[in-house]
Amino acid sequence: QVQLVESGGGLVQAGGSLRLSCAASGRTFSSYVMGWFRQASGKDREFVACITRTGDSTYYADSVKGRFTISRDNAKNTVYLQMNSLKPEDTAVYYCAASGHIHYSHSYYLRISAYDYWGQGTQVTVSS
Repeated sequence: QVQLVESGGGLVQAGGSLRLSCAASGRTFSSYVMGWFRQASGKDREFVACITRTGDSTYYADSVKGRFTISRDNAKNTVYLQMNSLKPEDTAVYYCAASGHIHYSHSYYLRISAYDYWGQGTQVTVSS
């Protein structure tokens, strides 16, 4: 069982930056692929980024590539999402998620169904 708690959301002007954190409980954090998803009001939840267990590979949605960076610190049981050059269309509730599944293709981890555990979400609002 893993419990995830996000923090770092807030209100920021377009072009600004925010850093989201997701703290995980438990001693097996390094055994999970970690992902960030977001859900804008009235829209479906969508993939943002994910990172492998050791942190050696990362994957991003095209909409955030070059602006967002996912990272993890396994010693601190924490995954981060650094968000730069924020746009109003980045406004959403951001969720971190943990996947205990082992799959040969990274594309598997772009799916919501790949993840077993979810945080409660943190609101990010970008004003124009």
